[in-house]
Amino acid sequence: MSGDSLNRTRNIGIMAHIDAGKTTTTERVLYYTGVSHRMGEVHDGQAVMDWMEQEQERGITITSAATVCEWKNHRINIIDTPGHVDFTIEVERSLRVLDGAVALFCAVGGVEPQSETVWKQADRYGIPRIAFINKMDRSGADHLRVIDMLKTRLRTNPLLLQIPLGTEDRFRGVIDLVSMKALVFDDDSRGMRVIAQEIPAEYLDDAQNARQQLVESVCELDDELLESYLEGDTDIPVDRIQKTIRKGTLDLKITPVLLGAAFKNKGIQQLLDAVVEFLPSPMDVPPVEGKDAQGQSLSREVEGPFSALAFKIMNDPYTGNLTFLRVYSGKVTAGSSVFNVNADKKERIGRIVQMHANQREEIKEARAGDIVAAVGLKYTKTGDTLSDENAPLLLESMEFPEPVISIALEPKSRDETDKLSRALSRLLREDPSLKVKIDKETGQTILSGMGELHLEIVVDRLLREFQVEANVGEPQVAFRETLTKPVIVNYRHVKQTGGKGQFAEVTLEVEPIKEGSGFEFVDKITGGVIPKEFIKPVEEGVRTAMETGILAGYPVVDLKVTLTDGKFHEVDSSEMAFKMAGIMAFRQASERGRSILLEPIMDVEVVTPGEFLGDVLGNLTARRGKILGMESRSGIQTVGVRVPLARMFGYATDLRSLTQGRATFTMRFSHYEPAPQSVMEKVVAEFKQSGGAHGQGEI
Repeated sequence: MSGDSLNRTRNIGIMAHIDAGKTTTTERVLYYTGVSHRMGEVHDGQAVMDWMEQEQERGITITSAATVCEWKNHRINIIDTPGHVDFTIEVERSLRVLDGAVALFCAVGGVEPQSETVWKQADRYGIPRIAFINKMDRSGADHLRVIDMLKTRLRTNPLLLQIPLGTEDRFRGVIDLVSMKALVFDDDSRGMRVIAQEIPAEYLDDAQNARQQLVESVCELDDELLESYLEGDTDIPVDRIQKTIRKGTLDLKITPVLLGAAFKNKGIQQLLDAVVEFLPSPMDVPPVEGKDAQGQSLSREVEGPFSALAFKIMNDPYTGNLTFLRVYSGKVTAGSSVFNVNADKKERIGRIVQMHANQREEIKEARAGDIVAAVGLKYTKTGDTLSDENAPLLLESMEFPEPVISIALEPKSRDETDKLSRALSRLLREDPSLKVKIDKETGQTILSGMGELHLEIVVDRLLREFQVEANVGEPQVAFRETLTKPVIVNYRHVKQTGGKGQFAEVTLEVEPIKEGSGFEFVDKITGGVIPKEFIKPVEEGVRTAMETGILAGYPVVDLKVTLTDGKFHEVDSSEMAFKMAGIMAFRQASERGRSILLEPIMDVEVVTPGEFLGDVLGNLTARRGKILGMESRSGIQTVGVRVPLARMFGYATDLRSLTQGRATFTMRFSHYEPAPQSVMEKVVAEFKQSGGAHGQGEI
C-alpha cells in the first residue's frame, strides 16, 4: 500500500460504558458512509453490527465486530467493542490493534465505571482518542458536567469543539467553534443533509466565549501560535487550528470533544470528519516493536517484511475459523504461506476477506494498516504473531486476566462428551479469558470465566450453536488459598521396591508475599548438593502442589518458595523423585503455615432512583457489602460498594424487584482478600462432605 493510501486509512475502535449508544452510533456511521442502506436499531434486534442471536436478544454487544467504510476519500476500519465488563477481553484485544478510538459518553450518565475501565486500557496502549457526548436530546443532558467528569475521573484534557444548538428535546444541532457556523440536521433526510447557517443571535455570546477558550487551549499546544496570540493576533486560520488539534491529539495532550444524538441522526457526519482530521493513520504510529529470532528487540517499518497479529478468532458456520489479523508491515496474498512465530509452525492462508460485521468480501491481498480476516489457519490462537518465515518477528502478545467464576458441565451421554470437547476447544481459541479443566474427583468439566453473564452466553452458545446437551451446575466462586506465616520444611523422599529405588531430599523456605504477586521460586543451592538438572523438577513439584490447596482444593497463590538445601543419591535420584519431594514438602509447609482461604472481591456500582436507596443499601449490607461512597444528582443516587463475589449471585433479580426494574448495576473484579472464618469453615466443610468436589451457591 502506498504511503498516500496509508495516510488515508484510519483503524479506530468505538468504546464506552454499556448503553452509551456505541452500536447505534456505528449503525449511523454505516448508513451515512453508504455501507448500509437502512438504519438498524438495537432495540428491535436489527443492528448490523450486533449479528449474534444472543446480542439481538439482550440488546448488548458481545463480540467486537469489524467493518470497513469510506468517508471523504479515507478508508475507516471500525471495530465496535462491547461495553459490558464481562467482555472486557474483547475491548482489550481490539485496543491492542487499533491506532485511534472514539470514546462515547452518555450526556446524562457521563463517565460511568466501564468508561473508566476502557479509558485506562486505552491509556495503557497510548491510543489517541476523540470523545463523542451522545444522547444530547435526552432529559437531563448536560455536556458541561460530562466535560468536568472527563477532567476529574479520567484525568484527560478535553477540548470542546462544539456547543449545543438547543437542549434536551429541543436539541436540533451544534455550533462548530472552529468554523463558527451553526449546523442543523435535516429530519426529513434522516440527518443526511446538514445545513450550515449563521449562528442565531441568542447563542452568539456563548459561542464567542467558547471559541475564545478553544483558541487559547489550541495556542497552548504550539509555541509559535501562543506568541502570536499574546501579541494580539487572535485571527488564526481554520486549517492551522485543525492541524494543531491533530498534533495535540496524536501526542495525547488533548481529547477533542464533539456532541450529538446518534438515535436522532444528529452529529455523526462531524464525528466522521473528526476521525479523518484528528485520529492517526498507520503512518502516524511508531514502527511496530517486537523481537527477532535471537530474542533481540526490533522495530519494523510498514514497508518491511510481512508481520501481523491475530487478535481474534471467530467460529464461522460456513468456513470454520475466521482469524482476524492486523497487518503491521509488508503484505500477504491469499494462498500464500506464513510463519506462526509463537507456535513455530508454517500456516497457509487460504482466503482473505474484508469484514462488514458478519458479511464478507473476498480480497486478493492485505497490506500494512489493514484489518482483515483470514480463512484456513489451523494452529493460530488469539495473540499469535504471523510473520515472513525468512524474517520472523515476534510481536508483544496480549495478557488475559484470570477468571473469577466457574460452572460445572456434565454431558448427558458419552456421544455428547466428544461434542462438548470439540465445542469447548473452538470456544477457547475464540476467547482466551475462558479456562477449562476436568475435575479429577467428579469427572465434571469445569468452565471458568469473567462473570455470570460471560458464562451464561458461553453456555447458551454451547447449547444452541454447537447443539451440546449438557447439565449445567450452579455458578461457583474461584476462591484461592495462601499461607499466613513463613515456614521451613525438610522432606526426604525414599522409595525402595527392589531394583532401582527413588531418593531425593529438599529443604524449602516458604513465605507469604504481597497480594497479587503470584508465585516466586528462588534457587539458593550451593556447592552442588543438588545437581542442576534436579532443581527444575523441584519447582515443577511445588507448582503441581499449589494447584490444589489443602483446605478446599483451590489454587494456592502469593508465595515465595526458596530451595535452600538437599541431598541426592548417585544411583537412586531422578527428576521424578525430586518432583515428588517438591510436592510433599510443599504440602507439609501448607499444613504448618496456617493456610487460609481468599475470596474474590468485586467493585459494584449501583445507579438507583432516590426513593429506593434505603432498600438497596440494606440489601447490599446484607450481602457483606462495604459502602465506599454515594453521589446524588437529579433524584438519582449512585452507590459505590465492594462486595464478595460469592454474595452477588442472583443480585440482578433482587435489584429489579427492589426498585421496580428502575435501577442498574455494574460489577468488576477488584482483588482477593482473606475470607471471614465463618465462610472458610463452610467452604472447607462442604469440600470434605462432597469428597473433594467444590461446593456451590451463595456463601
